[in-house]
Amino acid sequence: MEDRPRFGPAGMPPGFKALKLTVDKMPKYLRNEDLDSFEYQMVRWGPKPQIKKEAAEKLGKNAVENDVWLTAHGSYFINLTAKDEVLEASKKRLLACVTGADWMGAHIVVFHPGSYADRSPREVYETCEKATKEVVESMKALGIKKVHLAPETMGKPSQFGSLEEVLTLCERVDLTEPNVDWAHLHARDRGRFKTIDDVRKVMDEIEKRLGTNALKSLHCHYSHIEFTDKGEKRHHNLDRTEYGPDFQFLAKLIAERDLKPVIACETPNLDLDAQKLRDMVLQEFRVKK
Repeated sequence: MEDRPRFGPAGMPPGFKALKLTVDKMPKYLRNEDLDSFEYQMVRWGPKPQIKKEAAEKLGKNAVENDVWLTAHGSYFINLTAKDEVLEASKKRLLACVTGADWMGAHIVVFHPGSYADRSPREVYETCEKATKEVVESMKALGIKKVHLAPETMGKPSQFGSLEEVLTLCERVDLTEPNVDWAHLHARDRGRFKTIDDVRKVMDEIEKRLGTNALKSLHCHYSHIEFTDKGEKRHHNLDRTEYGPDFQFLAKLIAERDLKPVIACETPNLDLDAQKLRDMVLQEFRVKK
């Protein structure tokens, strides 16, 4: 369990990219901004790690030295609800991401589970659970036990990844924990979080299903999001207040329940908006005192 709420970007901020530094310098860059988490992006990875082990280990060492909580986002080409060759390739890609995460000491690998593709939700769920278990068995065979898989709640009803599906997967598969994308849940249900109680219900369900520790140290994604009748359309910066969800609901509940989540910011203003999220939560803790 983490010692405090942590905040940081999901990916490399534009300001960091402009400096043309190697990724191992990211922890120091974030520490200078008083941010303390970083989600490394593996989203284009194939069936083999696309980072050298030495570079991954250097990133991990610098993350520890700068007290930056390191996580990773797996390949967009993973589909654990698919069949045959696509499924086998997806398992290899996820295992490659886990291997890279293990090298760098990242705590979790977030991944998009898949889609329904005109099959029944039950059939799709069973395919995904079986495939996830097989990846976990491969992880154990390689001696990888400190990295957790984190299936993500998804932003479109056509995608596998409702809150119910993700929690059930985490109940039934070892070495898993949820990645709750609050924007995705908001978009999936066409504006789910209208009140603070709407957020509280999700927290209550997580705690009921997975336990207090799972809720307390939850890994999250956050942004403002634009959606249509088909769900998620586009992520937006926090200053685009015509879009939700309202982070103030979550900030109040984090303080109220003394939670220690890791919140990865997914707005275009990655690190700048991560600072805003941090400040809102810290303000709620000050009000609580």
